[in-house]
Amino acid sequence: MAIVLEKSGDKHRINLDKAIRTPGEIKINLDWSKGSFFKRMFGGDMDLDLGCFYEMRDGSKTLIDGLQFSHGRGGRRDQQTRQGCYTQAPYIWHRGDDRGGGAESGETIFVNPQGISQIRRIVVYTFIYDGVAKWADTNAVVKVSVPGCEDIIVKMGQQSSIKKFCAIASIEIGTDNSMTVQKLVTFHDGHSDCDRRYGWGFNYSPGSK
Repeated sequence: MAIVLEKSGDKHRINLDKAIRTPGEIKINLDWSKGSFFKRMFGGDMDLDLGCFYEMRDGSKTLIDGLQFSHGRGGRRDQQTRQGCYTQAPYIWHRGDDRGGGAESGETIFVNPQGISQIRRIVVYTFIYDGVAKWADTNAVVKVSVPGCEDIIVKMGQQSSIKKFCAIASIEIGTDNSMTVQKLVTFHDGHSDCDRRYGWGFNYSPGSK
């Protein structure tokens, strides 16, 4: 049975002791409506992208985003690239871009339970790379899966914002081996606007896929 975070600000805390002992990966998955409906309504598939800001316990901060690791700048999960790295710091790895929404499973970020104690916080976001902002029609859902624990579900719901960038959830890693997932669902004018809201302090330049 999954835990559904209904309202912005709702949160759920997980004890990671079991997750560290249980084989498997922590998964942050974004899925949305794809296929014939969007082709009929908008002339093509809705292209959503999943990304995250993250901060390590040593104070270092960066982000993992499909615009960063496009054009061959990514790599396997055991390589340190702009796609992240699963086996070494930051212990966060983006599986890859689902451009055009052809894959049934959407996009997924993996977090290694064995290295999660080195992570302080993660802010998970999505943005509409191609197409107008029709969030209510995407039925977008983020699912956080932790080995040995109930899934945590964050549904975007019937959102009407015309802004194409949405911070969906924050994940705080406690020094007591806990992980707290909080629903955000705040809308922004892009990466830099979201950055200012949540205090990351990065500089940005235009990107493309």
